[in-house]
Amino acid sequence: MASLKRGRTLTRPDRLHAPAPMLSGQDERRSLDPWVLFSKITTFWAPGFVLSKMGMPELASRQAWREKVALCWIIALIGGIVAFLTLGLPHVFCPPSAMTSVENFVQVSSDVPGLVGVNGFAYSASSAKNELSRFPSGSDISSQFLHGSNVEACRDPSISGYSSVQYNPCTAKEENPGCPLPPIEESAATYNLVPTGRRLGYDWVDIPKNSFVIDGSILNLTPYIKAFPAATPEDVVDGAIREVIDNGITDATRVFLRRPELIASIPCLTGKYFAGSLSKSTPGCFGVKLFFVISMVIILGIVLTRFFMAVLFDWFLSFKLARPPRLQPKHIIGTKSAPWANAGVNTEIKQIQLDSNELFTVLLVTCYSEGESSLRCTIESLAATEYSDDRKLLFIIADGIITGSGNEKSTPDICVDMVELDPLYTDPEPQSYIAVASGAKQHNMAKVYAGHFVHAGHRVPTVVVVKCGAPEEQGKPKPGNRGKRDSQLILMNFFSRVTFNDRMTPLDYDLFTKIHHLTGATPDYFEIVLMVDADTKVYPDSLRLLTNCMINDQMIMGLCGETKIANKRDSWVTAIQVFEYYISHHLGKGFESIFGGVTCLPGCFCMYRLKARKGDSDWVPIITKPEIVQEYSQNEVDTLHQKNLLLLGEDRFLTTLMLRNFPNRKMMFMPQAICKTVVPDEFSVLLSQRRRWINSTIHNLMELVLVRNLCGTFCFSMQFVVVMELIGTVSLPVAIVMTYVLIYSIATTTFTDAASYYPLILLILILFLPAVLILLTTRKLIYIAWMLVYLLALPVWNFVLPVYAYWHFDDFSWGETRKVAGETKEEDHGKKDGVFDSSKITLRRWEDYERRRLRNDKDGAHGSPSFGNGMVAQNRASVYSQPEFDDRISEKGLIEEYDSSKGEPSHGDQNEGFDPVVQPTAYDGANTIQPQQHRLHGPRPQPQRRNRQK
Repeated sequence: MASLKRGRTLTRPDRLHAPAPMLSGQDERRSLDPWVLFSKITTFWAPGFVLSKMGMPELASRQAWREKVALCWIIALIGGIVAFLTLGLPHVFCPPSAMTSVENFVQVSSDVPGLVGVNGFAYSASSAKNELSRFPSGSDISSQFLHGSNVEACRDPSISGYSSVQYNPCTAKEENPGCPLPPIEESAATYNLVPTGRRLGYDWVDIPKNSFVIDGSILNLTPYIKAFPAATPEDVVDGAIREVIDNGITDATRVFLRRPELIASIPCLTGKYFAGSLSKSTPGCFGVKLFFVISMVIILGIVLTRFFMAVLFDWFLSFKLARPPRLQPKHIIGTKSAPWANAGVNTEIKQIQLDSNELFTVLLVTCYSEGESSLRCTIESLAATEYSDDRKLLFIIADGIITGSGNEKSTPDICVDMVELDPLYTDPEPQSYIAVASGAKQHNMAKVYAGHFVHAGHRVPTVVVVKCGAPEEQGKPKPGNRGKRDSQLILMNFFSRVTFNDRMTPLDYDLFTKIHHLTGATPDYFEIVLMVDADTKVYPDSLRLLTNCMINDQMIMGLCGETKIANKRDSWVTAIQVFEYYISHHLGKGFESIFGGVTCLPGCFCMYRLKARKGDSDWVPIITKPEIVQEYSQNEVDTLHQKNLLLLGEDRFLTTLMLRNFPNRKMMFMPQAICKTVVPDEFSVLLSQRRRWINSTIHNLMELVLVRNLCGTFCFSMQFVVVMELIGTVSLPVAIVMTYVLIYSIATTTFTDAASYYPLILLILILFLPAVLILLTTRKLIYIAWMLVYLLALPVWNFVLPVYAYWHFDDFSWGETRKVAGETKEEDHGKKDGVFDSSKITLRRWEDYERRRLRNDKDGAHGSPSFGNGMVAQNRASVYSQPEFDDRISEKGLIEEYDSSKGEPSHGDQNEGFDPVVQPTAYDGANTIQPQQHRLHGPRPQPQRRNRQK
């Protein structure tokens, strides 16, 4: 019996240590949990009894509502911070003022022709009459107009004795001709002096001789110095003026603040000799301007970096990945290390494996309530892909006995009717498996139909898994329905158990035997899986392009193609989505592919590795890694965070799990691989869909932020990109409001310098740079028109949809996205109903099932589900008649070993023409499935290293 066991497969010990799980799986939450406590503090104003009367009788629903409100508070806080930094910061640290705001000045050194200053204000004298037009630009011509004779501040008795206070600049003397013209208010129109409405601004280098600065105001003392060339004895103010001028001091503020008499004279001197203002920014204004410049550089850097790296990937790297691989002989994956290999099962395909580069591929199609036209379009497109039929397997899973709205037949009937069933498996019996659900719904049953899908000369092996539910579900709405994640996990659990020769459920064994019968290969030969939704049409070359990427770069663990919209012209709702789909792929995923870290592979069209080759004699499980399967199959989902991850955004969460468990491997985007899908054409459906997508995106980004070993460092890392994307997502409503505020301010602002154009330049780049991306990637000008439609709908994308999603954080249903005939209200699959009876599901290894089958064949039993008649039994017997197997172990030995358990029901005892026999099987405590858990308890068997044959 030792030859039926496998030793350890993973050779590096560190591979056996998984990182801490993202989902704790705790059945109960601590009342003093910081997050729970915070949510209760923020909702102290909503007592529990009030929430109960508002339609939330359960404690879990009330807590979810409290967590939703707490998250909304946090989002509002982040939005408030962003709004304050954008709009409020200048008003706090650089308040607009006629004296200090740079925008209110006209620079003396500017190139404005004919600019002159009168009493500190700027006037245009380019068409002035008299001699005024001859003054050089920037001159102070205040002395030409009557001024300074009636300054209220100069009437203060404490300073009236100082000569500079008593002096009238317009008094005619020999050295001063006086002020020949009337006041400027009366003379401006007469002499064609055009007021600018702004003060004259001086830089430090522009301050003229005999002038200085007091508290930001420029005082021109030239008339006073001419009138009093010598110092006035015992005149404190005159002494301060001459001290400043004689010593070349430009800023006299500190000098005039030394004594009370000097402080009292400042308003008078300013009223008599004011010539302009210092146009230098205050420290607060300088800091605000510096902050905006740095912010603009960072934002512009991110935008341009994303743009150029996306173009670089589209032009060069993607074509390198998609090139046809060189034909190289491949080593056989399954050999004598697995029990089915020891039995000689794989001998039929060894020669095929040596002369082909095509990998065995599973084409997973998950169905729920789609109609026949959608299903047929999807399956026909997969069958017509440019890939050998004997290397692909259609794996269709119908999620429950569901009849879609408007359909005459149920979805499972539609799927089965499209397949040419194998005569041996026309009426399969339901087989048990462990479902992703709570309570009694953990036990589910499914039928496996086997046959071929025939289309356009293609004959593709096909299995259709119909989740029909346990016997007690019959008669209830949607029997067998457990959600898309459960459908994915049927495949993931199956290939994980095959990979590790782990214990199988009856459904797993049924799949194993039927897949081998259809393809001639045991399931461990399959290396990759393409996941497609049932309303998606795949282009013929897409499968080959994706597999080329997998072959050309063994570090790629997952990738997706471009999803285009099939019904883009059906309504305005579909029209606004066209450009959004395009930009999310070519800009978002294209940029992330440079780092090898695409953060979301869309479930409608993506490919994963089941396992990756390592050298010539080893492999590494990827999506079949036990830690990934275990965490993805979490069934006790009791927190708002977990429900948003697992019930609404399972595709994005699976991507997050892959990145977290394999940070050094790659998640890529292949723009040449294209599919088309049908998008919502009604706004209510779009609202439900985007509510799920936005909420799951936020919660998954929160998880990715904590992954520290993503590629890059500091600002040049995927972690920084994730942080910026998270902040950008939660601040979308504030961002769109500020965008319109910016547009209004730009429309009403007079540009005075280059800095005034920065916000406009940034806005134009952000809005219209994608148009350049269109020209460089698709080169289809029609997408520019779709971009304009998208821009018109920005309030919907950035305000309506996010705000609706945030307020529905505690809604875990799919809403209007998938409608079922007769359905009133949808409940999430996480709702607990009853108690799980683990004795209803039998777990055995493949060799155990085979021993029982051989025993039953020997005893002339009814037959097994996998081999229902003599022809298949004979075919199977020929496989096991290999000398290698006969020398190692005989059928008699297998039968005698299990003769004591002859009365025990087994998978081999069940005939597909009869009702299923679901009875408990005796196991010890280590091998029994515990209630309420998905985990397989007890030590995992250590598989042997798989030696490959050349």
